[in-house]
Amino acid sequence: MAEIRPMKRRELEMTLQSLSQLDEPSASLEQYPTPSTMASDILFIAKSLGDVDDKAVMDLGCGNGIFAIGAGLMGAGEVVGVDIDEKAVDIARKNAAGLDLEIEFRIMDIRNFEEKGDVVFQNPPFGSQKKRADRPFLEKAMELADVVYTIHMSETRDFIEKITGASGFRIDIEKKYKFEIRHTFKFHKRERAFFDVTLFRLVRGLNVRV
Repeated sequence: MAEIRPMKRRELEMTLQSLSQLDEPSASLEQYPTPSTMASDILFIAKSLGDVDDKAVMDLGCGNGIFAIGAGLMGAGEVVGVDIDEKAVDIARKNAAGLDLEIEFRIMDIRNFEEKGDVVFQNPPFGSQKKRADRPFLEKAMELADVVYTIHMSETRDFIEKITGASGFRIDIEKKYKFEIRHTFKFHKRERAFFDVTLFRLVRGLNVRV
């Protein structure tokens, strides 16, 4: 296992940027990579709030493992990544091995994952191909942990607030980002596009930042 040492944000960003990506992403699964700048920023926010060090962390819909690996590099105690795509998990495993990180990656539908932990990080499908494709991720994340970092289209905020409230959670932190999606699939008309997304930190019950 790699020795965990303090990392600066830029160092983490560059390390995450160097991770291998999926060669043939799936449109139906909306496999758009999380930008390394965004992932490193979110991980530093989480670390500052005590949501990384020695925590049991889960990365749902892990893709190439960017959040799982980032959490491992930042001092998480136990990390599990879950994705339904076998090729994605294979890449995530190779990325972690290349950094000498002991991270468990599982090939399975996140709806069948039952192992509870402390914190979930996820960048679920935005619902461009299938409406409310992010809902199963949101519901599962709140089932598994008391703290959830989740990224969604900014325009869906009311939906996020409604479903989290119904599950006994509250939105604690919101931070907006411009999410870049490059020309990946045939139906994309532009070389790249930017979408307004929001990171939501969700906490269960009264466990809310003051």
